[in-house]
Amino acid sequence: MPRYDYRCRACGSTFEVSRPMSASADTAPCPQGHDDTVKLLSTIAVTGGASAPRPAGGAGGGGGGCCGGGCCG
Repeated sequence: MPRYDYRCRACGSTFEVSRPMSASADTAPCPQGHDDTVKLLSTIAVTGGASAPRPAGGAGGGGGGCCGGGCCG
């Protein structure tokens, strides 16, 4: 279940709420009971980038580029 970050405008605390994506737009009261909260923009951590093994021959393998990652030359 996704977690959403919120900040309370009344007391300044930040907190997380776990809820289904179908309820992502619902309001969330802060743990202190205030109702004036705002959902924060969250970032996603992607793992495996720099330490992931690369294909033989140094090929990048897909994504981006003018031909889906291949050389158009």
